[in-house]
Amino acid sequence: MELRHLRYFITVAEELNFSRAALKLFTAQPSLSQQIKDLEEDVGVKLLHRTKRKVELTDEGTVFLEQARLTLAQADKAIAMARQVLKAKQQMLRIGFVPVAEMKIFPYVLPNLRMQNSELKIELLSLNNVEQMKLLKKGELDVTFTRHNFHNEEIESQFVLREPLIFLLPKDHPLAKYERIPVKELNGIDFIIPAAEQSSTLHTAILDFAKTNQIEFNIVQKNDNISLNINAIAMGLGCAILPSYIAPLTTDNTVIRPLDVELPYLDLYVNYRKNNPSVAVQEFIELLKRVFYLDITRDQD
Repeated sequence: MELRHLRYFITVAEELNFSRAALKLFTAQPSLSQQIKDLEEDVGVKLLHRTKRKVELTDEGTVFLEQARLTLAQADKAIAMARQVLKAKQQMLRIGFVPVAEMKIFPYVLPNLRMQNSELKIELLSLNNVEQMKLLKKGELDVTFTRHNFHNEEIESQFVLREPLIFLLPKDHPLAKYERIPVKELNGIDFIIPAAEQSSTLHTAILDFAKTNQIEFNIVQKNDNISLNINAIAMGLGCAILPSYIAPLTTDNTVIRPLDVELPYLDLYVNYRKNNPSVAVQEFIELLKRVFYLDITRDQD
């Protein structure tokens, strides 16, 4: 038994005439008669009395008609609710991000996106790379901004920007006297480093930089928040290597100095599920491409 059988039966029961019911259903009368016979066979009872002059409901048919109407109404309600959920999802954009996106991406993209779609609701979640990708794969995030390229059969990753790192130190630190600090002077200095749990890419880049240049930091503090790193430097607790986006957040008690060697760079990628049909995701990615001239073929190997 299918829903169409119920619709055919209800129409015949309301019209009590196969010819009129067939016209209303845009089908041929022989086909309609066969559908009703198939339904009666499935149900196992006679639903209609049929003669050449008239069509009447049996007692069983009267009961079946009431329940068939309820079943179709419930099915229609289920369809409507499912479509409402889809519409709501298409009007919601859930974005996970590492802090740089808040400074370098969102101010240039989100205002334009809201102008394009004033009804769009945007939810922003600051999370590390691993947390973001778990939620993206589960469908609990629509777009993520991470420091890693996660491109695979399921996930599309596109390079967005490359960000330099900077050396930040207290204003009265002995190394602040240099206009360009010799890298060997960093050996043994009190150093504040982002915690690996929250900023694994940055943490690793800093340690690799130290190893490459044969220096060893005296790590006095590990922070899982960039603001804590900046505040600790301002209080004179040590120096740090941080992403350049924090430069506007520094205080009068801190200074930025270049080194005599180049500091590492960090890349930023935007990620989304390839099978996500959301119009909001498509609009966001297209806008991001226009603003940042994304090359979708870059860094996907």
